[in-house]
Amino acid sequence: MKLLPMPFHTVLLFVVWLLLNNTMSAGHIVLALFFALAIPLLVNGMRDEHPKIQKPWKAFCYVLMVMKDIVVANIEVALWIIGPVKKLQPGFIAVPINIQSELGITILASTVSLTPGTVSAEVSEDKQWLYIHALHLDSENELIETVKQRYEKPIKEIFGC
Repeated sequence: MKLLPMPFHTVLLFVVWLLLNNTMSAGHIVLALFFALAIPLLVNGMRDEHPKIQKPWKAFCYVLMVMKDIVVANIEVALWIIGPVKKLQPGFIAVPINIQSELGITILASTVSLTPGTVSAEVSEDKQWLYIHALHLDSENELIETVKQRYEKPIKEIFGC
């Protein structure tokens, strides 16, 4: 067993403790050191190994693309809301997913939910389907293809899953 199984977390806990208490007294430094060493040792056995980012540049580009999509979707949703409510066609769809890792599925579902106008409602128990509610659904197939090509495909490349 390593003394520092999670070195970044150890440093982070130490610094955050001192910042939260707004003091550098000897007692708080000792307490911060105790927590910073003890907590990672206690929780280390509970960690799940997540897939590593295999393509960091692709991950950076993905984040920028999602941020752009959020801005564009905000404008679209604002225009839908300003316009006649009768034109809105809300609906649920089931998107087949081919991501194996839980982290990848979580990132996909979060991306869909972050983009205004769509919300991830549920992931099926067999992790084969992502159920999405859309505020305005012109074409089910178009939305499914967008989610699969624009979001799922890059996530699979980034994590190699």
